[in-house]
Amino acid sequence: MTAPPITPVIPSSARPAARGRRAAGTRRPLPLARPMAIPSVPGDVFYGIGRIDASGRIADRAVISVLGWRCGDRLTLTADAGVVTARRDAAGMAAMTAKPYIVIPAALRRRCGLEPGDRVLLAAVPGDDMLSAYPLAVVDQAIRVYGASPRAQGGQP
Repeated sequence: MTAPPITPVIPSSARPAARGRRAAGTRRPLPLARPMAIPSVPGDVFYGIGRIDASGRIADRAVISVLGWRCGDRLTLTADAGVVTARRDAAGMAAMTAKPYIVIPAALRRRCGLEPGDRVLLAAVPGDDMLSAYPLAVVDQAIRVYGASPRAQGGQP
């Protein structure tokens, strides 16, 4: 029994247009991961980092100069939840000196747990005529509460 030979099926060299295909040379771009939107820093707040010296002085020329405080201006300093706030106040107990620094009294430093050499985040708000000093321990606590620390996301400490 001999079967008749099967004729070969050879596709033609002309490509038929397939449904849904794009023309040669045009490709659909691959989807890319988009970076997370980073909020911008408000334009009415100016930030800096300062270090407290043994006398309780914090100096950051750029941040303090934004406020326009001059030698002789009276300041009121308060402490609340670890944050020291200075406001210009004609009846204030502290006075600005010729040099651009703020002196935090010892009682306020003790209340906030500030020691010589500690770094603080300075936030100046010219519209409110106010300067706040946040100890980095307070900043760290805020970051952990909002889950933005690398450790909270499973990263390396």
